[in-house]
Amino acid sequence: MAYNLLKGKRGIITGALDENSIAWKVALKAREEGATFTLTNAPLAMRMGEIKKLAEACQAEIIPADATSVEELENLYTKSMEVLGGKIDFVLHSIGMSTNIRKGRSYGDLNYEWFMKSLDVSALSFHKMLQVAEKLDAINEHGSVVALSYIAAQRSFPDYTDMAQAKAVLESIARSYGYRYGKLKKVRVNTVSQSPTKTTAGTGISGFDAFYDYANRMSPLGNASAEDCANYVITLFSDLTRMVNMQNLYHDGGFSAVGISEDIVEKLTEGD
Repeated sequence: MAYNLLKGKRGIITGALDENSIAWKVALKAREEGATFTLTNAPLAMRMGEIKKLAEACQAEIIPADATSVEELENLYTKSMEVLGGKIDFVLHSIGMSTNIRKGRSYGDLNYEWFMKSLDVSALSFHKMLQVAEKLDAINEHGSVVALSYIAAQRSFPDYTDMAQAKAVLESIARSYGYRYGKLKKVRVNTVSQSPTKTTAGTGISGFDAFYDYANRMSPLGNASAEDCANYVITLFSDLTRMVNMQNLYHDGGFSAVGISEDIVEKLTEGD
C-alpha cells in the first residue's frame, strides 16, 4: 500500500546492482511513494548488474559515477538537478567494497592498499557525497541522507575484516556531517544498521550463512529483509522523521539488544 510519503520529492539512489540489492528495493518503494530520482553506480558495477531494468521500472535516468571521485560526484549532483528540475530532497548511500574480503585475505594478512581502497569506496565516499552536495547547495532544507551500515562497526565478526573499520568510519561521518549539515541547512544524516541480508554483496562474505542463521536465531523478530529495510529508509526520507539526525538506527529485528536468545540456548544445549 502506498501512502505518498515522498510525493514531490527528488532524490539520488546509489548502489542498486540487481533485484537482491537493498538499494533496488528502496528505488521501487520510493517510486511507489511518489518520488522521482536518478540512479547511479560505478561503471564497473553497472556492467555487472541490471540497473537498466530498474531504471525502466522507475522511469529514472542513470548517471554513472565513481563515488570516490569528487569530479564525478559533482557531475552526478549537477545532472540530477537538471534532470529532476530542482534540488535534491534525499540521497541513499548504498556503497561498499572490500578487495581483501573478495580475495580471501585474513584480518592478520591484509593488503593495505586494498584496505585503503575499502575505506575510500565504503566510507570516505560518503563524506565526499555530503561535501560535494554542501558546496553545490544541492540538497533542499529538511533533506535526508541515509547510508547503509552493519553492526560489525561496533562488534567483532570473523571474516568481515576491514569492512568493519569502513562501517565504523561511515557511522562517524554521519554524526559529524549530520551536525554540520543540520546547522547549515536542517539536512539530516543517518545510518541504518541492517540485519545480515541476502544481497549479492552480502552472500559474497565467507561464513555469511552462519552470520545470517545466528542473527535470525538471536533476533526476536528474525532478520529484517531487504524489503523491510526499504520501507524503513523511505520513512527516513519522508517528512515524518524531520527531527531524526546523527543516528545509527538498528534495523535488525532486535538483534542488537539481545544478549542470548532461547533459540541459541536450545541449539547449544542439544544433546546434553
